[in-house]
Amino acid sequence: MFNMGSLSGIIQRPLVAAAAVAVASVSVDFSVKLPSHSSDTCSTSEQIETWSNLLRESKSSLVDHISASKLANLSFVTRIRVPVPSVNFPVPNSGWNFTPNAQCSSVASSPLLVNLYQSAELAKASKPAAFTQSIPTSAPDVLYRWHLPEPSAIDVSGTSDCSSAKSRTVVVLLGWLGSKQKHLKRYAEWYTSRGYHAITFTVPMIDIISYQVGGKAEQNVDMLVNHLADWLEEEHGKNLVFHTFSNTGWLTYGAILEKFQKQDSSLMGRIRGCIVDSAPVAAPDPQVWASGFSAAFLKKHSFATKGFASSSESDVGPLVGKRGVSEPKPAVTEAALLMVLEKFFEVVLNLPAVSRRLSDVLGLLSSGQPTCPQLYIYSSADRVIPADYVESFIEKQRRSGRVVRACNFVSTPHVDHFRNDPKLYTSQLSQFLEDCVLTCCKHS
Repeated sequence: MFNMGSLSGIIQRPLVAAAAVAVASVSVDFSVKLPSHSSDTCSTSEQIETWSNLLRESKSSLVDHISASKLANLSFVTRIRVPVPSVNFPVPNSGWNFTPNAQCSSVASSPLLVNLYQSAELAKASKPAAFTQSIPTSAPDVLYRWHLPEPSAIDVSGTSDCSSAKSRTVVVLLGWLGSKQKHLKRYAEWYTSRGYHAITFTVPMIDIISYQVGGKAEQNVDMLVNHLADWLEEEHGKNLVFHTFSNTGWLTYGAILEKFQKQDSSLMGRIRGCIVDSAPVAAPDPQVWASGFSAAFLKKHSFATKGFASSSESDVGPLVGKRGVSEPKPAVTEAALLMVLEKFFEVVLNLPAVSRRLSDVLGLLSSGQPTCPQLYIYSSADRVIPADYVESFIEKQRRSGRVVRACNFVSTPHVDHFRNDPKLYTSQLSQFLEDCVLTCCKHS
């Protein structure tokens, strides 16, 4: 989260224009017209979803029709006039009741939290209770969701120390750039199936592109921090584990730590572990930021979503330092989009306000993290976050005296390690949680 309110307009236009270029690179069907949304209060959200649906239905791309030289001339995209959607559209607060999968619930649906969480934003709230209301299938995506432990994973007798430790632990999952609740659902279900509470938190890309001081993104992080602080204060012995994805989730974690320190430094001691998936890059790198935004714009059409072919099954394992095979090249339009974004971030990341804000957060993440154990999950095949950056950060953390574990998946793409190798991924999580959360019952 960055203090660059005065830079909102500067950043917004070229990024939205770059998004338009990304749309052009995956869809050639310009004859399809969007349906009109006359008085719908959620028109902006529906238009974004409609575009997403149209992209998924596309059968071909403009890769062969747009040359790199033409797109190279877009440097800051000053010649493109793209209307920027208003991010302050009204959202009805008529009681959305979010309860995915019987055990996953939006804060808004809790009887104890009624009126405390409206318009897909967080609010200070007490702990969640049992939820019985159901979610409409057409409900829009939310930014924040609390997932309760599955009943089968809870020891109702109260005699199990492990079950008690799990029930007093919340795993906070912080999504990657462009992620939605549906993307984090699988991770939350894994935690809840083992008796943990889980919170899934995402920041819409539109809020990042149009970032303003005191705006939605910053407010949502503030309210998440307040909510976690309230939950921790209710009863002694409650703890947190953070699970971050990509640099966006990792930087969000840094912003949360910063707010913990300002609000109540003792909250830092309640963090029992941090899992870092597909990150970090501990310095502002324009190429990394360009790759991240390009992958978020293009999604499954991006070459960043393609992993390396491993020479044998035995190659995949918790290896540090192993290099992947030579990677393929991106399509012409994606390469041009990367070039435009890289030029853009070369300027933005060096602006004084942005540089100072990033320096504060990255400095805290580098030298001011809690003393809890850390687990880094990454891959030599990651085309967004280079493995060398991750390994360098790991070594610095170890030299500072922190307990650090690392697992290189070698051939899996960015933030796609769980889907590609669930057995290895979950075994790493299980062992880590056993050592940092369940220490009181390891020998019982």
